[in-house]
Amino acid sequence: MDKTILRPASKEDFPAIRALIRTVGINPIGLDWRRFVVAVTPNEKVIGCGQVKPHSDGSRELASIAVRPAFRRQRIAQAIIEHLLAENPPPLYLICRNGLGSFYKRFGFYAVQENEMPQYFRHLMRAARLFRKINLLVMLIK
Repeated sequence: MDKTILRPASKEDFPAIRALIRTVGINPIGLDWRRFVVAVTPNEKVIGCGQVKPHSDGSRELASIAVRPAFRRQRIAQAIIEHLLAENPPPLYLICRNGLGSFYKRFGFYAVQENEMPQYFRHLMRAARLFRKINLLVMLIK
């Protein structure tokens, strides 16, 4: 991450954010460039992003954490997460694949049971089971 810069996203970054989210195959719903922080190269190419997304039940979600495959393993995701956590006090939830749980535990997140989840996340987990995507994990940092 030597020459990578973290900064708030601009409207001009939105096409690159959307393309990155599609590239890595994560949830494209609720993308609002005004909530994003982006990691950019010195020539302003977006190589990573993340946001904190508010939900109608009052919960907030660390979401859309993505890094271009060619730039992975350079602690860019870590820098984005640490930045978002510093700017957005807990409690924050996140949804991830089961296999990523240990990555988020390093930041203080822990898995929560369905009966401990806000309404938004309970509904999402029920829908995931209907579509047989039961390998999702909801985590919380307090």
